[in-house]
Amino acid sequence: MARLAVQKESDREALLNTALFKQVTPQQAQELMPYMESVSVRKGEAIFHEGDTDHRLYVIANGMVKLTRVAEDKRVRLLSIQARGEILGEIPVFDPEGGPRTANAIAMVNNTRVVWLDNDTIYAWLNRYPGIAVDMMQVLAHRMRENYERISDLVFMDVPGRLAKTLLDLASRFGQPIEDGLKVPHDLTQEEMAQLVGASRETVNKALMDFVNRGWIAREGRTIIIYQPGALIRRSHM
Repeated sequence: MARLAVQKESDREALLNTALFKQVTPQQAQELMPYMESVSVRKGEAIFHEGDTDHRLYVIANGMVKLTRVAEDKRVRLLSIQARGEILGEIPVFDPEGGPRTANAIAMVNNTRVVWLDNDTIYAWLNRYPGIAVDMMQVLAHRMRENYERISDLVFMDVPGRLAKTLLDLASRFGQPIEDGLKVPHDLTQEEMAQLVGASRETVNKALMDFVNRGWIAREGRTIIIYQPGALIRRSHM
């Protein structure tokens, strides 16, 4: 029972740490606790699939999740990486049409834990606290702005610039300070890194080697060591 209580508290903290719920008081959040469900999944297991028609909002309580889509030629494309405190699957929840999932959510590490609420619970709760709905709209608008910025980067920014920006984003979310710089374990294959950047694997590897030769970064398997973040920042603005 004690372990279950600790887990419930962890789930509650994960919910409160999301951008969507950051303005919620502990008392307001407590009203959602009886309706929260959770599950732990292993690396490679799906939390939901593209085309699913459920209306659940997911929050990552622990671990990392990648969002992917399958192209018409059956190739899998990596869209983004999400980590603790980030939400998944908000589109079918807030879409009036209740449309299907637009991506697959796949656990990247073992013991990835997600909690969820269905949209009926969320809407009933928001009806009691309409001010929170305004805060949520602002957060969703910010996410839309980020998506538009990424599209703009694909159009106007060259591959090394996009790579520098991608490495800085990974560093801000997963970086670990070390004596010589910043250690960024990303657990991405070369193909997945290229998909995040939006370019071919060969082109991204060439840009990575250029960064290595300049002394900006080092590569250690599926980990990047950033020695000169300022250089990456400047390159991402060129």
